[in-house]
Amino acid sequence: MNNPSNFSPADAAHTAVLEVRSLARHYPVARGLFKPAATVHALDGVSFSVRAGQTLAVVGESGCGKSTLARLLTMIERPSAGQLLIDGEDVAQADDATLRRLRQQIQIVFQNPYGSLNPRQTVGAALMEPLEVNHIGANHAEREAQARAMLREVGLREEHFQRYPHMFSGGQRQRIAIARALMLKPRVLVLDEPVSALDVSIRAQVLNLLAELQKRMNVAYVFISHDLGVVRHVADEVMVMYLGRCVERGPRDAVFGQPQHPYTQALLSATPTVEPSLRRARIILKGELPSPINRPSGCAFRTRCPQVFERCAAEAPALHGLAGPAVACWAVTG
Repeated sequence: MNNPSNFSPADAAHTAVLEVRSLARHYPVARGLFKPAATVHALDGVSFSVRAGQTLAVVGESGCGKSTLARLLTMIERPSAGQLLIDGEDVAQADDATLRRLRQQIQIVFQNPYGSLNPRQTVGAALMEPLEVNHIGANHAEREAQARAMLREVGLREEHFQRYPHMFSGGQRQRIAIARALMLKPRVLVLDEPVSALDVSIRAQVLNLLAELQKRMNVAYVFISHDLGVVRHVADEVMVMYLGRCVERGPRDAVFGQPQHPYTQALLSATPTVEPSLRRARIILKGELPSPINRPSGCAFRTRCPQVFERCAAEAPALHGLAGPAVACWAVTG
């Protein structure tokens, strides 16, 4: 979408539309009548920034904290710690009026488009609803005109305006969901597995649509996905997560071309590719993902890491290399 080589995290903080600083989300869990409550560390100190018109892809296996991050970014839940800044305004410190305004700036597109649309509501009513709730537009006619214009923006026709979600294909429903998310002209769009439920041919169409919309509207994307093939196509920067923490972050070409963290190397080795330069020997990780309740001491990945050594058990590595590709691994940083 954009040229990742032009991105420098060192100066991104000065122009970032979205900035996340040490964001965390912890959940208390009851363990029985005679046991003390435990804490699930679903997200544990994640930091990044995204500029307007840029795409940050967040990848990792199930349980790494991707969906929790999406809920915090869209203010569905409040963070346990850390800061979430939109155009420099901290969500945690915002009053109710400011929070309502900031919520308009970050919208989300879910994995299942049919589940995110009201089956008893026409497409036109679904698109106009965000405008009505936020009192945008002078009257019904003006809101309808905006909704019809957005329908055309996502490649749907005028006659679709009065139809219901069950009358559309999966790809068309996702176009409707994207149109609804863009009705408030957000600065940031969180895309939570937006094409994983679609056929391969339809995926390409939706991804191309997202690229065109980003170019026209200059919106920032946080693209959450487990499909590294899709990520390589859409991302400017990639953030790899493991058990609630970022283990590697950097420009797309750097992460895919020379992955540093053993976990990133294992993920990429499992990704099919037709390009000989990107083919790698298969790395099979042994063991299960540790519980976020009983997080191992030191590096959380050490129980599955093929490069583990003594220091990994004693001390958790910090993310090094903030001015460029960053990695949290003692085997890489020493």
